[in-house]
Amino acid sequence: MESTVIGLLLILLVSLTCAYSKRPTVVNAGAIFSFDSVIGKAAKAAMEVAVSDVNKDSRILNGTKMKLFMEDTNCSVFKGSIGAFQMLERDVVAIIGPQSSTVSHMVSQIANGLQVPIVSYAATDPTLSSLQFPYFFRTTQSDSFQMAAMANLIDFYGWKEVIAIYVDDEYGRNGVFSLDDEVEKRMSKISYKLALPTNFDLNYLTDVLNKSIPYGPRVYIVHIHPDPALRIFEVANKLNMMTDDYALSVFVNIFHKHPPEEGLGINVYGLYAYDAVWAVAHTIDTFLNQQKNMTFSFVGSQFGKLKIFDGGKEFIKILSETNFNGLTGPIQFNADRNLVPRGYEVFSISQLAIHNVGYWSNHSGLSVVPPELIKVNKNRSTPIDEKLGVITWPGGKTARPRGWVIGDKERPLRIGVPKRASFVEFATELSNHTMQGYCIDVFKEALKLVPYDLPYILMPFGDGQSNPSYDDLVKFVADDVFDGAVGDIAIVTNRTKIVDYTQPYATTGLVIVVPINNSKASTWVFLRPFTIEMWCVTAAAFVLIALVMWLLEHRVNDDFRGPLRRQLVTIFLFSFSTLFKRNRKHLFI
Repeated sequence: MESTVIGLLLILLVSLTCAYSKRPTVVNAGAIFSFDSVIGKAAKAAMEVAVSDVNKDSRILNGTKMKLFMEDTNCSVFKGSIGAFQMLERDVVAIIGPQSSTVSHMVSQIANGLQVPIVSYAATDPTLSSLQFPYFFRTTQSDSFQMAAMANLIDFYGWKEVIAIYVDDEYGRNGVFSLDDEVEKRMSKISYKLALPTNFDLNYLTDVLNKSIPYGPRVYIVHIHPDPALRIFEVANKLNMMTDDYALSVFVNIFHKHPPEEGLGINVYGLYAYDAVWAVAHTIDTFLNQQKNMTFSFVGSQFGKLKIFDGGKEFIKILSETNFNGLTGPIQFNADRNLVPRGYEVFSISQLAIHNVGYWSNHSGLSVVPPELIKVNKNRSTPIDEKLGVITWPGGKTARPRGWVIGDKERPLRIGVPKRASFVEFATELSNHTMQGYCIDVFKEALKLVPYDLPYILMPFGDGQSNPSYDDLVKFVADDVFDGAVGDIAIVTNRTKIVDYTQPYATTGLVIVVPINNSKASTWVFLRPFTIEMWCVTAAAFVLIALVMWLLEHRVNDDFRGPLRRQLVTIFLFSFSTLFKRNRKHLFI
């Protein structure tokens, strides 16, 4: 009897366990994005195809069907938040999207509380970090990676100043701030940041570009939302900015083709969305294969019947270990929950045609060879030999644009000039308030070698009654009172610590400048500085030395005794020898 009861209990326990761990027939996932946007239209079609492909593939989910609910955010944080709450009431195990970085910030906060992972295919804001948002993943690249590539390109062409034009939201601002950090590492800078409203029109874009023309930099980095019409080039052409003085770099997405059997044309974000659906599907399949249960617990909320995904922590652990080949390549997440970076293709647009000029990756730099074909030596000590193909720049030229001119709004350089009272031949101010002198002439000749106009103002320093303090003049340069100084300014240690000098154009040391009356060389030319007075002084010193030596030596030294003639010869020979002979003994060791 007891054995029968125990058997029935075991059968009941096994039955309950099987029922409890039974695979669900349907698993819900959500998608939040803007239906009518450029990215959204492609993503919607791509995700529908992806769900269909997943449900038709017998190698995944093992009979469980994946159902995808979609909510339109219309690029609004408010609508995105409402859509997220409505989506989470449907027991979704993951949310694909949002595509907007602005909406992603809000939705990720909600996902953190309800432990539902977010897999975005277009939110590239680098501040969406895994530390703040542990449930946020993305199947695209972070802007920090993209900006590193752009900074490398700027450095490759030797541009030191650029202008950034960006859309004024989290996507644009944080992307440009990331670029600012990257170019600073390479000793360049963003001189001007020009913001555009999120829904800018051609008139506003024209006004912003027109206002940028008086500035000096001619390299533009444009970081805006995808624009299929590339209106920035249209406006730039009307403003005569498509000349050889300018260089425009625009972050755009290239249109790729979906596999031929589908006959569907989508952009690169559509491919990312397709891979995002498959990443979620692979995670669901692994989660169920590990006999995990997809259960939800109600949480009290004034926003509705919200539920916490009980298996959220296990789900994101499995998702972080995802590894499969998608349409965009290997789908694998790094420690920051970003897609493992592979690299970028560098191309130029000329005559409405796209031309590949090279590739970029963080380990190979700029190269004409794809990164995957380059063997990386981790112990490499020599710098990378970076190369790119020939680029046709605006204006139809292949020569690299200089990238900088003196803009109308740039003030002239303030050049300090010492107003000397002596040695005015070097530099001084004349009565008509013009500057002249040898140093001024050298400065003007150097300016002729500069390949562009460099406006400047020569500003006198000193009262002309006495020579000014050169230490004070140098300090004015260090304190930005002057942009530079021109004059006979000696290079001394304390000054080199606060300013930079040019290469010296006059030899150091003391020199004597005398007029040349006769150009014919003479063997006795070295005697010319010896005047009659100098000869007299030299003879007097000669006699004085002889007398002093005689007074000191004749009482103790036999060589200075004897007949008067002998004594005179001795003292004068000894005195003469002091001019040409070292009167000391050699030491031998």
